[in-house]
Amino acid sequence: MRKNITKKLLLIVLACMMAFVSGCGEQPVANMVQSLDDLEGKKVGVQLKTTGDVYASDIKDAEVVRFNRGIDAVTALKKGVVDAVIIDDAPANVFVGEVGGLKLLDEPFADEEYGIAVNKNNPGLLADINEALEKLQNDGTLDSIKDSWIMGDVQESAYERKQGAHANGVLKMITNAEFPPYESMTEDGRIVGMDVDIMAAVCDELDMELEVQNTSFDSVIASVEKGASSVAVSGITITQERMEHVDFSNPYTKAKQVVIVRE
Repeated sequence: MRKNITKKLLLIVLACMMAFVSGCGEQPVANMVQSLDDLEGKKVGVQLKTTGDVYASDIKDAEVVRFNRGIDAVTALKKGVVDAVIIDDAPANVFVGEVGGLKLLDEPFADEEYGIAVNKNNPGLLADINEALEKLQNDGTLDSIKDSWIMGDVQESAYERKQGAHANGVLKMITNAEFPPYESMTEDGRIVGMDVDIMAAVCDELDMELEVQNTSFDSVIASVEKGASSVAVSGITITQERMEHVDFSNPYTKAKQVVIVRE
């Protein structure tokens, strides 16, 4: 009888060990942030050089943990490496859906506006882009593109380009394709997203071909400032600091900075 009891105990211990190794015994990491006030003194994840990075740096006693990609910050949150992530609302909703076990705080952190960055030595291009944006806003094209990407189920494009020779040359757009639904990379390496569709529509108005290149987010403004790219379009918030380096078009959309936490 004693041998049977000992054997049963050994089997129970072994089963527990196997469950632990396989992850069945893992417990979700507790959420320490229930409101914006709770961010004080916490570890806050952000994408490098974004406005979320700027906002997090102003939180009292917060330890800001910077990542090259927004999805990396969100994954770190899920694992308990950080206590919260500050990021734009549209990609936040995408990441929460992809990662699971996360949620948004009800209260947004800040409101902001996105613009198209243009070299300060190219006022003619800036004026042309603003004129194109105004026309696209008035005829409903901008709203159609934005609604399709944010509220629809678009995977690659919500805008069909006009056919033509693009007589006015090539407009080089630099972006960071890690910011869905504004821009992301398909499995076959193409850059797609709301910003790409908006710039395609702008280029149709300007009779230009659109060439899209990918880089890290902290390099997009510098690329335009140096003249390596015609424009930077990557969910870029218009700020005074950035306006010291580039000019911005009129805002083409509004967004919010939100806080992601564990459920």
